[in-house]
Amino acid sequence: MLYSERHNQILQLLKKQKNIKVRELAKILFVSESTVRRDITEMHRLGIIERNRGGAVSLDIAEETSLYVRMNENTKNKECAAVKALPHIPDFHSVFIDSSTTALALAHRLKLAYKTVVTNNLQTAMMLSKTENINLIIPGGNISSAGVSVTGSWTSKQLSTLNFDLMITSCASILNGSAYEKSLEQREIKLTVFEHSAKRIMIADNTKLNNKKAIYLYRNLSDFDLVVFDKLSDEDKEQLKGLSVIC
Repeated sequence: MLYSERHNQILQLLKKQKNIKVRELAKILFVSESTVRRDITEMHRLGIIERNRGGAVSLDIAEETSLYVRMNENTKNKECAAVKALPHIPDFHSVFIDSSTTALALAHRLKLAYKTVVTNNLQTAMMLSKTENINLIIPGGNISSAGVSVTGSWTSKQLSTLNFDLMITSCASILNGSAYEKSLEQREIKLTVFEHSAKRIMIADNTKLNNKKAIYLYRNLSDFDLVVFDKLSDEDKEQLKGLSVIC
């Protein structure tokens, strides 16, 4: 079996099973376990799949890998980005806050009393439910595998009937001036809200830059009204020259 054919077969298996062990793959593909490990390593390097102990995981699962894990990754960077974004938030009456932990860090700091807030992040909804006089809405849909967010075409359809003054969003990675997502479901939701928002703010920590682990194009950074990072190197600043960037 050719190299690319094995990659395609691994992807097809992951679509059905979401995660699979090396030993199982070796039996199905009629190759050695060491060959499977090399395939998984290469596919992970290309950003096609994620690895876990003893096997591979679909990016659709990996993108939603426990909110609690993601909240603890680069915490200081996310908090710093949120603090830098806060003074630049425009006046608004309605806002969509996506399922990213970076957006959650900013939501925690916003004054949302007497505002309409829509989010597909269950943790954000729980946190904001304690805010007095907030009009908090969470759309219906499928609960993600890790129980982190509401996703799916039904969710997107509901969001398409709403209009927002502001969208606060992040992404899985940024490469060559464009934002990418790891799952089609999250991409669909964010694109829907993007088209129904008057102002859009992208907030991200610097580890998202030049990161090749996400493959679904979200939007170009130039499409956002403002992009906020915790910090940028001189090289990154040069790469993003011409954009409305805060860092």
